Amino acid sequence: HSRGSGSPMAARQPFADADTADEAVRATCDDATTCKRFATSKGYWKDSSLQYFVRSVGERKAPEINRGYYARVQGVNLLLDAFLKKTQGHCQVINLGAGLDTTFWRLQEENLLPRKLFEVDFPTVVARKIHHIKLPTLLLSECVLVYMSPAQSSSLVHWAAQTFHTAMFINYEQVNMSDRFGQVMIENLQRRRCALAGVELCQSLDSQKERFLRAGWDQANALDMMAVYSVLPQDDVARIERLEFLDEKELLQQLLQHYCICWATKDRLNLEVTLEPHAGKNETGIFKNV
Repeated sequence: HSRGSGSPMAARQPFADADTADEAVRATCDDATTCKRFATSKGYWKDSSLQYFVRSVGERKAPEINRGYYARVQGVNLLLDAFLKKTQGHCQVINLGAGLDTTFWRLQEENLLPRKLFEVDFPTVVARKIHHIKLPTLLLSECVLVYMSPAQSSSLVHWAAQTFHTAMFINYEQVNMSDRFGQVMIENLQRRRCALAGVELCQSLDSQKERFLRAGWDQANALDMMAVYSVLPQDDVARIERLEFLDEKELLQQLLQHYCICWATKDRLNLEVTLEPHAGKNETGIFKNV
């Protein structure tokens, strides 16, 4: 286009800031979803999942809009399904700007799911979608939060508590780090230039639990690994103890007393999860529904 000052592109005013522009783009997600919801209510195509994202059918849409969305959905689906069948599902799909798209559930219903399906969108849009899905969610962290500052890890667990309706967070990391053995552990890591930025939350089992309770989780429990070791299936514990002779039993005890598992729940399905002792050889898990 002409570079002259009279160019429509030159005259057009940019958005005041990026947030305003982003908000306008995010709004197109709702526009598309409500249009699809109305079209499916008229029978243009079937989509059993849309109702969970848009409860009401909403106001009438013009026939040309409905047919346009029909062509869009069916055209994309034809190409997508052809690719999945050609690769026999040994592929991955990356859905850019997925919004409240329901492709995953359609493919699941039709037994066409790829090996992996990724959805990319604004964090607020993704959070909304997760909020609507309401799947029980488990978050697992092993020696990760301790490398974050207390503020950062608290922010993360708060986000998780706010985002997921029914969830469990399992965190394995150091504990009892204020005694001499803990200080030696810290010094050894510092010599490797590995700082434990969040070690102040690893002072006790109570400090581990408090991080989750203060961040909005309903319940939190914690056991040091010595206690966990004692509730593992004892037949299997006996088996592994026969594998090698252990001379430094006191060192093992100290080590296990300086690591813990903390688990927090936010539970709207009344699913209480706890650690229970297991003695029988047929019992292989430590987590139990009660």
